[in-house]
Amino acid sequence: MSTLQVFDPPMCCATGVCGPTVDPNVVQFAADLDWLATRGVTIRRFNLAQEPTSFAENAAVKALLARSNGAELPVIVVDGAVVASGRYPTRDELAAFAGLAAGVAVDMRTLAPGEQKVSGSTCCGSTAPTYAAKAKSCC
Repeated sequence: MSTLQVFDPPMCCATGVCGPTVDPNVVQFAADLDWLATRGVTIRRFNLAQEPTSFAENAAVKALLARSNGAELPVIVVDGAVVASGRYPTRDELAAFAGLAAGVAVDMRTLAPGEQKVSGSTCCGSTAPTYAAKAKSCC
């Protein structure tokens, strides 16, 4: 399985999901990384404010920093290769980077307000993903 490294811009905490104003894209990205981890992908995040040595030790990331003075952060590296920079990729993109089968990702940013994935397990007798308005249970 793949190893995905995230080289984040300076943030107040390791995930960026803290402080008085939280960027919803960072929240979704953190959830997407958790989703990848549950599928066997090794995730490692580096925060420039807390782990600058990790940035300096990666030649590709160091070159991006030198060229853009940090404007290309975050940098996403999969198995040693830079696959994205300057933005947080969507769940579908992350799944593709990690070599997961197409169609297994549900990016919550693309669902209609109040809509959520409610199956995809045998809970409702189907293994195909379906979508419905938020409910207390999936069935």
